[in-house]
Amino acid sequence: MDAGTTAACRAKRWRGAAALGAVALASAGGGALVAQDADPGRAALAAQVEARETAFARTMADRDFQAFLAFVSGEAVFFAGETPLRGKDAVAREWRRFYEGAEAPFSWEPDLVEVLESGDLALSTGPVRNAAGEVVARFNSIWRRDADGEWRVVFDKGCP
Repeated sequence: MDAGTTAACRAKRWRGAAALGAVALASAGGGALVAQDADPGRAALAAQVEARETAFARTMADRDFQAFLAFVSGEAVFFAGETPLRGKDAVAREWRRFYEGAEAPFSWEPDLVEVLESGDLALSTGPVRNAAGEVVARFNSIWRRDADGEWRVVFDKGCP
């Protein structure tokens, strides 16, 4: 990735974090952000999302593309390059190549999960590692709890 792309990614990441913070503050009534462990209900939901994100990441290690797709919302938006991938079919077309080889080209794991007070949206974020295990990026996923009770990714973006 060139320096201009990296700088643009950092700027977008900052704007995205600021927007997410504003949403979190607005949903909390403008008060201080509440730690997950202060609300057992949200902590349980965060644990669900962490388990889903971990299982989602395991699909890469297991080379199971169909399982990967089960975690992706039909209306998901994945940010890849200059043009967002809109919808599960577009995500499938772009991500299939990552599942084609015998070895996973990268892995990821959550190190932070936050859930909105409503319990319907969550953010998971963490490091992305290359095949050698070196941290090369950070992912950010927004999960939505659908009507069937399952958490699915609706937005996904990684940045170096």
